[in-house]
Parts: sequence; structure tokens; C-alpha cells
Amino acid sequence: MTRNTRIRERGLSGQQRDSLRVGVTVDIVKKEDQRSGIRTRGVVQEILTRSASHPHGIKVRLNGGLIGRVAAVIPDPEENGK
Repeated sequence: MTRNTRIRERGLSGQQRDSLRVGVTVDIVKKEDQRSGIRTRGVVQEILTRSASHPHGIKVRLNGGLIGRVAAVIPDPEENGK
């Protein structure tokens, strides 16, 4: 089983709002980086998308004020042992 398969099974792709919470580490794609696909890693300060899911990723604000759509949720190393 690949890492991407595990992420999809756990619902951590960033397209489902219920896989996110304040304080989680994520990779986002900012609006200006959509063409290049450059990802920025940070910690979620606020979840901005109100719907339960979004095909391009849930929009969040990171600590530091950056806004973008979640491309991936980074698993917490402490949860890997569970």
C-alpha cells in the first residue's frame, strides 16, 4: 500500500472538510501558484471553506496569513503508531 493510498483511505486528501482542523499541518497551493503547482507547508489557523467538500481542496488560512487550497494533509508522526 502506497502513502497516497493510505491518505485517500483516511480521507486526508484535503478535499474533505472533516479531515481538517485548526492546528493540523498541511500543504497548500496559493492562488498565484496554481499554474506551477508549487506547494507551501504550514499549520492551519482557520478553515475558510464552509461546504463539506471541494473538488480543488478546502480553502484555509495558515499561521502567518497565507491563504490557499489544501493539496495534502501531513500526518502527525505521533498518530503513525496508532
